[in-house]
Amino acid sequence: MVLGSAAISAFSQTPGRLIFAAVNLPFDLIALREEYFTKGLRRIDLDPDPIKEFGIWFTAAVEVGISEMNAMALATAAENGQPTTRMVLLKGYDHDGFVFYTNYLSEKGRHLEKNPRAGLVIHWKELERQIRIDGIAEKVSRDESARYFHSRPLGSQLGAWVSHQSEVIDARRILEARLSELEERFAGQEIPCPPFWGGYRVKPERIEFWQGRPNRLHDRFCYTREGESWRIERLAP
Repeated sequence: MVLGSAAISAFSQTPGRLIFAAVNLPFDLIALREEYFTKGLRRIDLDPDPIKEFGIWFTAAVEVGISEMNAMALATAAENGQPTTRMVLLKGYDHDGFVFYTNYLSEKGRHLEKNPRAGLVIHWKELERQIRIDGIAEKVSRDESARYFHSRPLGSQLGAWVSHQSEVIDARRILEARLSELEERFAGQEIPCPPFWGGYRVKPERIEFWQGRPNRLHDRFCYTREGESWRIERLAP
């Protein structure tokens, strides 16, 4: 079978057979690639503290004007082991961990209630950089959640009450009806932080800094927590 330039091929090797699939798409995914030309990352350049190193990298992302440089993928796992990933926003970080906010009754919240292990990935294409963070998620205090909640735009505060996140709904009009009801209910008063909404702090056990390099020979350095200190190791790309 001959594929045109607009076809995508995928192969899966299983014992005794080869599976082939082709889908017509506007791009040839096999041919899509980009070379990296950064000067690279050396062990001597790294701060011994990964949180400080994260701050250096985050500042660089801010300085080049990356849109939503605080967007990160969050991976959790269901009780059956099935991993699930979605995008969230980093809203704070320090030596205690990396903070994001969500509905505690959402899918991610239910996962973390049963299995607090979480993975975070931040990718900055413009800098040819990626940071991976693995650790344990725990809820932030109600005071911390409330402070952040009241810093949000009014519409976002109402939205937290409106959406029963991850539940199946019949139509968007259900959300709009709830919004109208809550606008009347909270008119002229401070909107309280919902008891089912708040922050998580991922306390890191492992942080990897990835820098793109030519020929796919990327630079990777992994910090692994050892008590109150960190071990730094270079990983093969």
